[in-house]
Amino acid sequence: MISAAEVLTELYLSAAALAGLLILQWVLTRQDPFAPVNRRFLFCIRAVMLLFAGRILVSVTGVDAFRILVLLGAALIPLGVLLLTEGVLRRHAPAWIKTFMAAGAALFGITALWYSDSLDPARLAGLMGYQVIGLALSGWLIWARDRGSLTAQENLTVVRLGLTLILFVPLAAGDYLFSHLGLPVRLSALGVLVLCWLTIGLSRSRQRHRVTLVTLGLMVGVAAALGAVISMLTAGDAEGYILITALLLATLLLVVTASDARSLREEEQSLSLLRTLAETEAEDAQTFLQKLQDHPAVEGAVRVSDDALDALQMDVLQRIFVASPVVRKAPPPALGPEADDHIAYLFQRYAATHVMQVSRDPFTLIALHLPTLGGSDATEVELQLVQRMAMLMAERQGAVEHE
Repeated sequence: MISAAEVLTELYLSAAALAGLLILQWVLTRQDPFAPVNRRFLFCIRAVMLLFAGRILVSVTGVDAFRILVLLGAALIPLGVLLLTEGVLRRHAPAWIKTFMAAGAALFGITALWYSDSLDPARLAGLMGYQVIGLALSGWLIWARDRGSLTAQENLTVVRLGLTLILFVPLAAGDYLFSHLGLPVRLSALGVLVLCWLTIGLSRSRQRHRVTLVTLGLMVGVAAALGAVISMLTAGDAEGYILITALLLATLLLVVTASDARSLREEEQSLSLLRTLAETEAEDAQTFLQKLQDHPAVEGAVRVSDDALDALQMDVLQRIFVASPVVRKAPPPALGPEADDHIAYLFQRYAATHVMQVSRDPFTLIALHLPTLGGSDATEVELQLVQRMAMLMAERQGAVEHE
């Protein structure tokens, strides 16, 4: 029974690692697949994908020929990590390190075509040594870097890469020695998932490094604690505890990786007017507002001219919008009963949640409806920027017409 559990657990770990790598690849290719660092990173993660895809295919089909993918991926990983390290450090590695990496990748890449285990254990011992030494050399380059030559964001990227290598070196060795160490499964998939999560977190500017490390520690602690509880409830042994904990931790890491990737995508697709404001070529307020009609944040906005405001007192309206150029339905500005009646009329008449003044002469308003659940503090600030730009354009246009 434990043998079947080990096979299924390793299959799940490999599938989770492959899913995490696919998510990371999606994020990188969506950003810029041809950027120098991203191109190197994609080479690196695709080499790792080869390894885990091969493991899955061997396990599911029982066809030993798929072992070629495992061995080829393992041979390319140290070279890929070195290329990535050079990219993030913006420095070339010493020639002897490059020679060592290239020679090892070529040697073990060629031997990978001989998928039979007749070359083992000598080949596996050599491959393990090559991987451990190669990853350690990349780690040494990171540790000995010139920190002053890199920006704060680049240093953060390097630190996270170094943290991943700290995990990878023992895990890579453990993959070859797991049976000698008494481990029921190979655990390198967990290191891969940590890499995926940490890398995606770099793209989220609001995510602090310390918070990320604390979150990682909490996930490890929760997985270990839940594994212990489940193991005690099922009267499991030490091997069962390792299997359960590995499954829980892999699941947590995959979930947060997918969640962060989704959040990153939502941030990029949020109702942000900043890009529209930055890229607008409009020279007058009317053209500017017409172009904004296609943006999701102001789609359906209604322009209210002074002719449509005959039923209201202009002096009260001017007092309202001097106090608050962008008036929100909740909460409206407190300017007295008369102003409250005018504000309530505008919101009810145009089914609006926001009304903003975009021109003083002629007096012009924009009424728009933002869903309560779709609004945010960022959207409020963006609306204020839209109002300010429209007012400035209208004032400049008026000044030109009066000259």
